[in-house]
Amino acid sequence: MIIVAKKPENLSFEDSLSELEKIVTDLEHGDIALDDALKQFERGIKLVRNSQSKLENAQQKVAVLMQEEGVDTLKPYDIEGE
Repeated sequence: MIIVAKKPENLSFEDSLSELEKIVTDLEHGDIALDDALKQFERGIKLVRNSQSKLENAQQKVAVLMQEEGVDTLKPYDIEGE
């Protein structure tokens, strides 16, 4: 049975992150052949780039919505100030 992986752009952010975590775990264990490791690494890079793009798009949407509500800038969340 051949498993066809979805293109990174067709995955949700959460699915991309889950697959990326699996790739990292597999690569850390080192139990896969070099060719397979390189293919997994390449897939991981594509997943990271696509996920980063999705995050940037979400940030832009939030910024537009904040401007519509009269808030000029987004401020980083201060974890230590909770």
